Amino acid sequence: MARTALVTGATGFLGRQVVQAFKSAGWDAIGTGFFRANPPATLKINLYDPAEISSALLEVKPEVVVHCAANRFPDNCDADPEGARRLNIQASEYIAHTTSHYDILLIYISTDYVFSGKLGEAPYEADANPQPTNLYGQTKLDGEKAVLQATRDTGLGIVLRVPVLYGKAEEPRESAVNILMDSLWRAQEKDVKIKMDDWAQRYPTNTEDVARVCLDLTVKYLDNQDALSSMPKILQFSSEDRFTKYEICRLFAEIMGLPVDGVVADKGGGDTKTSVQRPYDTHLSTQGLKHIGINVRTQDFQAWW
Repeated sequence: MARTALVTGATGFLGRQVVQAFKSAGWDAIGTGFFRANPPATLKINLYDPAEISSALLEVKPEVVVHCAANRFPDNCDADPEGARRLNIQASEYIAHTTSHYDILLIYISTDYVFSGKLGEAPYEADANPQPTNLYGQTKLDGEKAVLQATRDTGLGIVLRVPVLYGKAEEPRESAVNILMDSLWRAQEKDVKIKMDDWAQRYPTNTEDVARVCLDLTVKYLDNQDALSSMPKILQFSSEDRFTKYEICRLFAEIMGLPVDGVVADKGGGDTKTSVQRPYDTHLSTQGLKHIGINVRTQDFQAWW
């Protein structure tokens, strides 16, 4: 009998790949969504309603919930702070309480933006002191705390931090990396100059690799439930490929055979007067995953394109 997984945010950029990874491994993978949900392929669930969450878990009976649903764009979080808090914190807390009640494993997807990214601090171990520089990072950190608090008695809550993601997308704007290809094309227009950050260090990681790690973590934790109390609750996954956004644009230009003159390097990313302060370098250490035997290999960034 196939094992069952439930994936929130399954209509989104990462969620789609997580569903596919579990299905490819022979699991029954059920996705949830809201605005883009397409029942029965994807369940329509209001994550702000604990009763709906409970009903879905009783119907699907999953062994694991991978919680991908989030407001994951820093500018959007600043534009709608209450909406960001509701989805990234409140909904996560509801899910964690419900999965814990039914003894279901929960993997909460978090971010490298929980760290300050100050010069010289990276790479960050999982137990390093979080200090977000923006509201997005703060809401995800508060979501981590809510999940771990709600699952403290069962030990069935795991936080998985990841950096900026790229991969298969329905449209480029789903990814802060994929959309840079659009920026490069716009820069080909006459007299167009596009400023591009050449300050913050990014470690673009493929959604397929993150999905694989979610699957491997699920199997590892479910098959070792007697040892859950001693297994880490916060883990981190990241590629080692390192770029600024400007460097990614230059790479795309090389791949596409396009000039890059219309893209202008912006070295002023450390300006504290900007509306959303982004950290300099939040590189995540993957030592925790390696310690429990999880493969941390990633696709080569340049080769994927």
